[in-house]
Amino acid sequence: MTESSIVVAQQFVRAINRQDVDAIAALMTDEHRFIDALGNVVTGRAAMRAAWAGYFRMVPDYTIAVEETYSDGPVVILLGTAQGTYAPTGALKPENRWSTPVALRAFVEEDRIAEWRVYADNEPMRKLMAKPA
Repeated sequence: MTESSIVVAQQFVRAINRQDVDAIAALMTDEHRFIDALGNVVTGRAAMRAAWAGYFRMVPDYTIAVEETYSDGPVVILLGTAQGTYAPTGALKPENRWSTPVALRAFVEEDRIAEWRVYADNEPMRKLMAKPA
């Protein structure tokens, strides 16, 4: 299962990097759990489909660059960088670009992501969100 778990986690990251909400949702279990860096939890594929669509409207060029991958059975750890441009008006302004180290934990069940947990310093994004558009 370790190798297939890694493949599923990598597919999930590629779908995120394409901002492909349909592909992201297809890789989630029905009861998928998303846990953000502050510990907030969103449960359910439908809720997360809407959350990803909203996030991509806010950060349309969001990507994850994975530098290292570790796994133990159904658990996959991805280390790298998350980056994007905060674009509340849809304009990709260079001054609104941010980048931060990220650790991601995927729990894979039956070739789907059952849980996706993000560990990252969201302060760069919070600062941009606090500025007037």
